[in-house]
Amino acid sequence: MKKILITGAKGQLGNEILLLSKVYKDYEFLFHDIDTLDLTDFKNLEKFFQVHSPDIIINCAAYTAVDKAEKEPETAHLLNAEVPGVLALLSDRFNAYLIHISTDYVFDGRNYRPYKENDLPNPLSVYAQSKYAGEQKVLQFGNTVVIRTSWLYSRFGNNFVKTMLKLGKERDTLSIVFDQTGTPTNACNLAATILKMAESLDHNDHIRGIYHYSNEGVCSWYDFAREIIKSAGYSCNVLPITTDKYPMPASRPYYTVLDKSRIKNTLNITIPYWKDSLAECLKDII
Repeated sequence: MKKILITGAKGQLGNEILLLSKVYKDYEFLFHDIDTLDLTDFKNLEKFFQVHSPDIIINCAAYTAVDKAEKEPETAHLLNAEVPGVLALLSDRFNAYLIHISTDYVFDGRNYRPYKENDLPNPLSVYAQSKYAGEQKVLQFGNTVVIRTSWLYSRFGNNFVKTMLKLGKERDTLSIVFDQTGTPTNACNLAATILKMAESLDHNDHIRGIYHYSNEGVCSWYDFAREIIKSAGYSCNVLPITTDKYPMPASRPYYTVLDKSRIKNTLNITIPYWKDSLAECLKDII
């Protein structure tokens, strides 16, 4: 029986993969987070590969505090660049596949159409730069796949959806930026796609490189927040503001809609519309 190692198992995506893994009877899943496998201890990580010999690694571990990364560039680079690079090296050495999760933030947001995989990244923040560096290290090896995603949320962990539900219940008014545009992604949909990718890697040596995945459609953070508040039945008034009215330490791209043609064609999948996926997630939260 082949083994699939999930790193960052206690995060949003790791938890969603854990739920879905129960129907995959042909694989043994190894779920690990920092408490059971410290990815920054490279010697111990190599020993783990020697003992357990995973066939596929799904790297969900990451430093995701976008603003905090501006003050902790070394930590962000270690977790988002050095660790994925070592995972890719060990995957190559032990004849395994690596699926690494990256972000839409590698782009600068100046495009006029959805970003394709071969569009040139231009990361604006420390977080984005560290994630792009991780992609570059991973893609040096031929047995790797990078999946870029955007605006991830889930029934698990802390995320924008849960924050809006909390604030929408407590406040009469919320001000949310409307000039940053992208697509929300339900982590359960991404998890299902990652597992399908893992299965495909197991049977097709030609699946390699970068793929984009998010839910379908386009919205701003303001649109996203309004839909969350409306779906929850809250009376909170959501107001649109521009990014300059809500300054943050890290720069964000204004437009990061992703073109998903490659992953849809490769895996023969249909991707849900973002409002439909949000409604499904809210059933588990509200």
